[in-house]
Amino acid sequence: MDMRTCAAFGFILFASYIVGGAMGNTNVHRARDVTWSSHNFKTLLTWGPKPTDYSYTVEFYGVGKDRERTRHCIRSKETECDLTGSLLNLKDTYYADVLLEPEMGASDLVEFPHSTSQKFCPYTDTLIGRPDFKYEVDKARNKITLFIQDPLSAISKDDRMLNMRDIFKDDLKYKVTYHRARSTGKKTKTTATNEIEFDAEDGDSYCFTVQAYIPSRSRRMQLGEMSLPQCSPSQRPKTILDEFGLGVIAGGLLMVVVVAISVISLIVVCCRRRRASAGSGKDAEPLNLA
Repeated sequence: MDMRTCAAFGFILFASYIVGGAMGNTNVHRARDVTWSSHNFKTLLTWGPKPTDYSYTVEFYGVGKDRERTRHCIRSKETECDLTGSLLNLKDTYYADVLLEPEMGASDLVEFPHSTSQKFCPYTDTLIGRPDFKYEVDKARNKITLFIQDPLSAISKDDRMLNMRDIFKDDLKYKVTYHRARSTGKKTKTTATNEIEFDAEDGDSYCFTVQAYIPSRSRRMQLGEMSLPQCSPSQRPKTILDEFGLGVIAGGLLMVVVVAISVISLIVVCCRRRRASAGSGKDAEPLNLA
């Protein structure tokens, strides 16, 4: 092997070492745990670790479509990217790449290391928040009607925030879990509208919770967050049990029994002492010999 061949071979080895070392150092900081999180269509992409002498750029794309970027997530020192306003086709399936980019001039790499997210579809994967609801009691008919308010989304159109009914339309239903206030046995009922009616047997109080229900989704994502519980007032006359509660009544009865036992015990003790005292008096009385 002549001198020129040796020199060329040595240069190639040296260049490979330098480029490989730069790539190796960069890969140490490759983005990890790239995760989608979405609540009421507010969609964030998160990852780690926090950058030091490098930054991150996020690229996202629908299946079969071109890559896109959002200006807030180019050469960013953050580990979060808000893509709420970028994923415009809610039924599309998206992927995202988080690219690691060294500081300007710190590397000659043309293609930077990247980490790819799992797939994400806003329509099927966003978590739907808990709805609010009101109720009305019809005393004459012994009926309770629930009026459910659709949760708002993070998506706006024509200067208006869209709600879940605007987006899901007939796909959106609500699941109501209810029980008598005096019972722990729960039942469920589903409605395709924002109103649902219940029988209030004997004017009892009933407690309700509501959550969005989308049957077309996977089982894991069918139900949204559960609302705060609300209980209707009782329409039947109050009994002593309703007024004071079982614990108070039981405590009062126990106190009456204790007092009664104490009084009886005291009477018994007093009677025994009187008998004993009367017996002693007869034994001490002198004989009359006249």
